[in-house]
Amino acid sequence: MRDAKAKLAHIDACLSPKSQYEKSAGFDQLQLMNQAGLDIALSNVSTEKNFLGQILKAPLMIAPMTGGVEKSALLNERWAKAAQHFGIPMGIGSQRVALEDHKKASSFHIRKVAPDVFIFANLGAAQIAQGMPAEQVQRAIDMIEANALFIHFNALQEACQNGDVDFKNLTKNMQKLCKHFSKQKIPVFAREVCFGLSKEAAKRFMDMGFSGIDCAGAGGTSWSKVEALCAKTERQRKLGFQFGEWGIPTAQSIENVRAISQSVPLIATGGIRSGQDILKALHLGADIASMAQPMLVAAHQSEQALFEFIEDLIQELRVALFASGQEKLPYSSLRA
Repeated sequence: MRDAKAKLAHIDACLSPKSQYEKSAGFDQLQLMNQAGLDIALSNVSTEKNFLGQILKAPLMIAPMTGGVEKSALLNERWAKAAQHFGIPMGIGSQRVALEDHKKASSFHIRKVAPDVFIFANLGAAQIAQGMPAEQVQRAIDMIEANALFIHFNALQEACQNGDVDFKNLTKNMQKLCKHFSKQKIPVFAREVCFGLSKEAAKRFMDMGFSGIDCAGAGGTSWSKVEALCAKTERQRKLGFQFGEWGIPTAQSIENVRAISQSVPLIATGGIRSGQDILKALHLGADIASMAQPMLVAAHQSEQALFEFIEDLIQELRVALFASGQEKLPYSSLRA
């Protein structure tokens, strides 16, 4: 069983600047194009996006982060309230701890404050590779009345924390799982955690039968650095920091996925830090952008701080659209 106390250590580490990549997510190398002299009103600019059949008020998601302890329950509730208010989707942290100890499931119960939100359940690829049955996966979905499921791929993070590193039966078990939930009409997304996706990885995910992809790339929080900060031994800490800058930047990860499939639903996570970054991610091919660490910082401060952060973020997105002469998404006036 995973130590739930490690969840608190992860939260503290993610709040530290030491957990962040030095390398860029790639969005600073792209420029949004100003368009002067157009017949456009800011009041007519819409940030609505159709994603998996649901109309979102903005192409923004609160990324999966935590669960399993009392502090996680408070944070998840704040994020869920914000998601409900702003009409955006959210994910939750890995539910493995709640499957192993049902007493910890309450920290994931957010549907009561987010009745209309599109919610992603979340389990690890290692558990699927090692034979977790579909019935147990269904328990995770039912636990939070989820609309979809993330299977997170974090092999490097697991190696840095002496965790689950046996993925020998990954492909066949994942194909079986995706086929099962496809029949149940429950979307299953492959989700990296911060190390990005190559074209080869995107092709593997498509061959496994995933409904969508979260290409979470390098440029935001480095989970190898998080594990280094949480390490119990100096050797483990050294290993985590050795891989602290490992990963494919998010911008490149988006392009890698789109080189394999132009149609697969795609979430971009990793180093998204502004409304302009959201717009750049959409231009590169993402359907929506997702944020974790900035949402954590705001929610850790207060519920009001979180609401103000998201409101400002969406307003920046609207102004960026307005300044580039676009009333609706998607947007395509970007240049390197």
